[in-house]
Amino acid sequence: MMKSAPLHWDAHRMSAATFVALLLPVIATVILRGPEMFAPVAIGLSLGLLWSFVFSVLRKSTVQWHSLISALIFVVLLPVATPVWQLVISLSFGLVFGDLIFGVRGRGFLNAAVVGLAFLLFSFPAIEPDSGAPQVAIVAGLGGALLLAYGVLSWRIVAAFGLCIAVLVPFLPASADLQNLQSATVILGLVFLIGDPVAGASTHLGRWLYGALAGALVILLGQAGVGLGSLSSVVFAALLVSIFAPLLDQIAVYANVRRRAKRQRYEP
Repeated sequence: MMKSAPLHWDAHRMSAATFVALLLPVIATVILRGPEMFAPVAIGLSLGLLWSFVFSVLRKSTVQWHSLISALIFVVLLPVATPVWQLVISLSFGLVFGDLIFGVRGRGFLNAAVVGLAFLLFSFPAIEPDSGAPQVAIVAGLGGALLLAYGVLSWRIVAAFGLCIAVLVPFLPASADLQNLQSATVILGLVFLIGDPVAGASTHLGRWLYGALAGALVILLGQAGVGLGSLSSVVFAALLVSIFAPLLDQIAVYANVRRRAKRQRYEP
């Protein structure tokens, strides 16, 4: 009996898998928030298509569809009271400077939705994000399980993130609202922002370090900022840990080289 060939994960397949995993949280958010979500979704998709088309014309290349997925992630995590003009500026900044300007998906080192949300929260601090509905948290978890099954989301990052938070929780003050660490914002952030395979670490040890650092930053920024599990703590944790991802991978490579050199030194 012939074995089937292993699935080749190119950029288009990974984008398709991410879209399927994201579809349930998007639908749940639209149902729960009602008609007020129609405009942000339509504007977000239009901006994703527009900027992808502009850069494809400038580079004389094919249109890259992952910008539509980045736009949907941005919109799902977008605070409800965000004015349209702030949405347009922030998402455009994220798509252009987080992804397209580097040469589209896989060539940059940051997640476009992270860049856009960080720009929004930093530039317009009066916006008060919500933590998301429990139903969105559940379906976001299902989407994460799907990406784990596909191998797009690294289980090492998820495990290290959870373990780090479990270790740090006993040191939090008694007044801390620990339920916020299970909110839709945290789960969506872990699955689609922190767990992004392009922005994250790529070595086994690097992913353990990356996930642990992300968990520590979510706790630290949450305690120092607007509360545990807040959108600000998740977004800026994802931004910072993505910047450190190459260094974490380099540490992992260096440790592996040293370990192999030591092993060879003592071999008879």
